[in-house]
This record gives sequence, C-alpha cells and structure tokens, in this order.
Amino acid sequence: MIPPALQANPELGRWVRFEPDGRARIAFGKMEYGQGAATALAQLAAGELDLPFARLRVVGAATGDVPDEGMTVGSMSLETSGLAVRTACAEVRARFLAAAADKLGCDPAELSVRDGAFLRGGAPTGEDYWTLAGAVDLIRPATGEAALKRPDDLSVVGDSQPRLDLPPKVFGAAFLQDIVLPGMRHARVLHQPAPQARLKSLDEAQVRHAVPGVDILIEEAFVAVICASEHDAVRALGAAERAAVWEGAGELDPALAEPASLKSLPSESFAAGAAPAERSNRRRISATYAKPYISHASLAPSAGIAWFREGRLTVWTHNQGVYPMRALVARVTGLDPSAVEVIHAQGAGCYGHNGADDPPAEAAVIAVRRPGAPIRVQWRREDEFGHAPVGTAMLIELSAELDASGRLVDYTAEIWNTPHTWARGHSVVETALKPLDGPPPTAPARRLPDGTRFSGGLLNAIPSYDIAARRTVEHVIDPPPIRTSSLRGLGGPPNTFAGESFIDELAQAGGADPLAYRLSMISEPRGRAVLQRLAEMCGWERRGEAGSGHGLGLAYDRHRDRGAFCACAAEVDVEAEVRLVRLWCACDGGLIVNPDGARNQLEGGMIMAASWLLKEQVKLGGAGVASTTWDDYPILRFDEVPPIEIELLNVRDSRPYGLGEISAGPVMAAISNAVAHALGVRIREAPFTREKIAAALLAN
Repeated sequence: MIPPALQANPELGRWVRFEPDGRARIAFGKMEYGQGAATALAQLAAGELDLPFARLRVVGAATGDVPDEGMTVGSMSLETSGLAVRTACAEVRARFLAAAADKLGCDPAELSVRDGAFLRGGAPTGEDYWTLAGAVDLIRPATGEAALKRPDDLSVVGDSQPRLDLPPKVFGAAFLQDIVLPGMRHARVLHQPAPQARLKSLDEAQVRHAVPGVDILIEEAFVAVICASEHDAVRALGAAERAAVWEGAGELDPALAEPASLKSLPSESFAAGAAPAERSNRRRISATYAKPYISHASLAPSAGIAWFREGRLTVWTHNQGVYPMRALVARVTGLDPSAVEVIHAQGAGCYGHNGADDPPAEAAVIAVRRPGAPIRVQWRREDEFGHAPVGTAMLIELSAELDASGRLVDYTAEIWNTPHTWARGHSVVETALKPLDGPPPTAPARRLPDGTRFSGGLLNAIPSYDIAARRTVEHVIDPPPIRTSSLRGLGGPPNTFAGESFIDELAQAGGADPLAYRLSMISEPRGRAVLQRLAEMCGWERRGEAGSGHGLGLAYDRHRDRGAFCACAAEVDVEAEVRLVRLWCACDGGLIVNPDGARNQLEGGMIMAASWLLKEQVKLGGAGVASTTWDDYPILRFDEVPPIEIELLNVRDSRPYGLGEISAGPVMAAISNAVAHALGVRIREAPFTREKIAAALLAN
C-alpha cells in the first residue's frame, strides 16, 4: 500500500535524489521546530537506502522544494511522514537494484547494498547510486510494490545520531529572528484589543513626533509602523498605542477564565458510545475535574519576514507547514498561490498552534503594500500572550459504576470545551482587515477517513482499560470567548489527568492498591509491561501511608487509544506548595529511531505538563487576555525541575509511534495522584496553587 502522504506526492524524485557531489538529497514535508523530527526521518531514509547518515543532505522546508504534507501536528511525523519516507526510499532502492542488475547482467536477488554501493556476492561491482543515477527514472510515480526492510535490518535506525538542527542553534544563525536581509525594514503591528474592535482614530502626528521618519500603514483596523531599525519600531509602536482610540472592543468578564464558566455558555452537544446506563444496584461514583485556558508560552515571541518584488512574494516563517502558510498568505494578500514562496526557518517552537502564523501573514500584508524591501515583523511578549491563540479550558465530569468486586464496568465522560482547532479567517490580520460584525468564525468540522467526527476534546476521554460500557458526551462552545487553538496533545492530557486521577479514586473506593487496580483491568501485554517496569523504577512497594506530606503517585495511558504506551510516576513533597522530588517514565514507543531524541521528547512533555498542572492559567479582563507578562503567567522554573528517569521498552517494533504528546497526560495525573497521597485529600482543578491546597485541606 502507498501511504497517504506518498499518494499525495507520488513522484519519487521529490523525496529522494542523488546529487553529483556524492550525497543523497532527502526531502519531506514535515517541519523541524525543535522535536528532532528531521534527524529521525533522515535516519529512516538512510536505513532503507543503506546509506551512511553523513551522506544525506536534508532539504530545508520550502514550498516547491519539499512534498506537501500539510501541517506538522499531532506528534505524527514519524508515524505518517516516516512511513512515506521509508516507502519512497524502499522503492528507490529496488529500482536502482534492478538497474544495477540489468547493467551487470544478473538477477537483482544476487545484489546487495552497502554504504550506497552495489555488491554481488559480497564483492564490489563498481556501481553505486551515483553511477546509476542517470539510468533510473525517479520522475515516475511510486507504486508501493517494494517491501520495507525488517526493523532489525535498518542500519542507523536505533542510533542516537547527533541532531541536524542543533549545530546552527549552538553556533548561531538558526532562528528566523536572526535572519538579516539587505535593506530590511522593521515593522510592528498595533493589534486590536478585540477582534470586533474598530480603529476610531490614530494621531499620526504624535507618532511621527516620537519617531521621525516612521512609515505608518493604516487599513481598516490594521495599523503598522515601519522603521529602518528595530529600536525605532519599538518606540513607534509605543507611541501608536498612546495615540490610538478604539471603539467596539467590549469587555470580558474575568470569571470566564474559570473552567466552570463553560457550562454557562451556548454549546452544541455530541454523544457517543454505549447507551445511557440503566438504574442498577452497582456502586456509582462521580467527580469533576477542570483545566483552565493555558497559553503556549513560547520562550521567544513569534516573528515573520516577507519580501515582495517583481510581483512575487517570499515569506519566511517558523510555523507548522509551509503549504498551509502559503494558502493563508495568498488569502490575506489576494495574490495567486503560485506567486508566493514560503521558506521555513526555525523559531522557539510552536507545539500546538501558537501565534507563529500571524507575524508572517502581517509581514506579507505590509510587504505587498510596501514593495521592494524585506519587511520583518516581530511580536512582543505582550503580543504573544495577549493575541496568540490559547489552549482551551476544559470541564470534565466523570461517573463510574463498580461491580460487587470493585471492578470498573461502566464509565461516562461528559466534557465541556471550546474547539481545539484554529478557525479559518480568525488570524489577527484577517480580523483587522475586516473587523468582525458578529461573533468570530466557528472552527471547521473535521472528519476522519471513515467519515466519523473528529474532536480533539475527546482524545483519551475514556481511560485505557478494559471497560465493558463506555460513553462520552461533549459540549462544544463555538465560538469561544477568546481565541483558542491546538495546544500540545489537544484534549488528551487534560482527559488523562482527569481519568487517571479518577481511577485512583475508584481504587481507593474499592480498597485496592492503585497499581494492582490498573493491572487488573489491562489485558494488553505491552500496557502491563510499562506499568510493571514503572513500578520497579519508582520503588512502588515503598509507598507509605497517605497524609504524611510526602506522596508517590502513578498513571498510565495509551496515546489516543492506538499509539504509544506510557506510564509515569511522581514523587512530591507538599507544604504550602507542591515540590517535585522526582519523576519517572516507562514508555513503549514502538520502533525507536533516535533514542536520545525520544527521551528528549518524553522529558520535555513531562516538564511542560508539570508546569501546566502546577503553575499555568490565562487570566481574562478588559477586552481580552489580562495575563500578558511572565509575572502574570508564571511557568515552571529551571530550579523547580526535578531529576527525571526515562526507560524505553520494546524499541524494535515494526513501526514508530509519536512520542511528542504521550507523556504529558500521565505525568499530570501522576503528580495529581502523588499530591492526593501526600495530603490525604484530592485537588481536582489545575493549577494546583497554594490557594487550592489550602482550600482542599480546609474542606476536608
């Protein structure tokens, strides 16, 4: 079978070519934004082609240069693009073997490949990929007929190859923010206080007095100041803020920042799963969990560059897909997509969907109206916190029925949330050029290949256990009160936080050990293996009595019910605040392409999720987001990160699973369960602040 990404880009030469300098050109349509995907995908290519890793040249992502694989999302680059890369490379290898056999007058089965050279009976033939490059047509589409190698035969795969993206980051010039182009001008955009706000007036004289020579662009509610230096652009933006008068911005109730407010908003409901449970004599237990709106909190604010000359527009972006970026730029500028080239340059990361799309789109609008010079738009911290989309709040009501033995036999998850996707037409530049007359646009409906509805809010809504009857009810608030989008893992981490905390509550109700209770409901051997190994790693048998102030908790999850198996444990001390003592993770991620990269992804997800649970919450006020500085929006600090131990299991499976999202939910739940063990009472709403700790103890 031909993987979907290869079906959409069937020409083999777009994926693999052999260059005159003795290297193999490898291209794929997934962006590298800090997760190490480019290195791992290149390792898969090297393994299928039998090439030394050093002989690869991985092409930087740019429209026209790489296959169109849409967005880099869902921690699925190795699962989806990896299969396409392997399939393309396997077919290229087979075609070259056939060409070598034809030239040598032998059967292809007599030949093998080592380091790019063709051997016959183990002896060199004098032929390699480069000597035969002219004889093999890679313009022809893939057929999908070549067999993939067995995992154990993939050289390079399983090695911790040095990351391709790290040297330029260490030695300079890696990031989009560092790019300097000849004659570049620096722009700042004065953002609407709310999407429906209109610019009543701007005292341009006041701005020009503050920064002589500033170029001011005004179109509807889109206001940009353009200067020769970044310093002047910053000063001009400050002056423009003081000189602008807006109308129609409205006021947001600060209470809307609380997850409980979701129930008060209009929503559309979707039910799925088993029929509603009938009345029974079984023991019924319920609990409500909550997670607030959370910022992406990227360490560097988003940026973009655009250059319009001779009717063509070039855009540099650090977003998640060069082809979707081209579509957005074409839409906001009115240019034909064929007149737009988009080049990816790394930024500070955009797990989920932060503001990375916005500055390049703003730069494109300015560049088309001010042709000839490159235009650089850099957001401030206040812009990133105040105008980038945020991760949705979630309210999760869980109910369960236990049989006479205490086993979980019926489970219901009822969820309130806003869409975990970004609505088309809701970029800041689009709403500025055409301020909203009514509510913001709604998010597009997403369908799986079988036609069923996809919702990020339902990911891992049901815990990963053998439960006889299960159902979900989702209430989607769309449009949301503030701009929301995907955040790392979508609804998966909050649902796992809620579900795995609830499983601990059910175990306690049944008088069972939390580990034994979980193992009794898992028939999948790989799931049992990660939990059992985790118990050994964290010393589960030494877990003491609850209420001592010192806690040990664990949690388990199979990502999206079809991906990697992951179990995490947390050791905490709790007084006025939660102090992380140690974290553990056991993960079966299938075929591990780059062990160091895999551990980095798991560790990064654990730290990020610990910060979500203990620290983070977007505050609302005025016309929008009120938490626009690091003082308003604290995150986990370096000195609060505990030692972390990670173990990878079953590393030579037939295929890799995505690992970028898998550890977040289990570690949130593990910390939650450890805190409950330490206190003897449970906190069910993130973030776990000292106020919530005090309230839980007083209520007990």
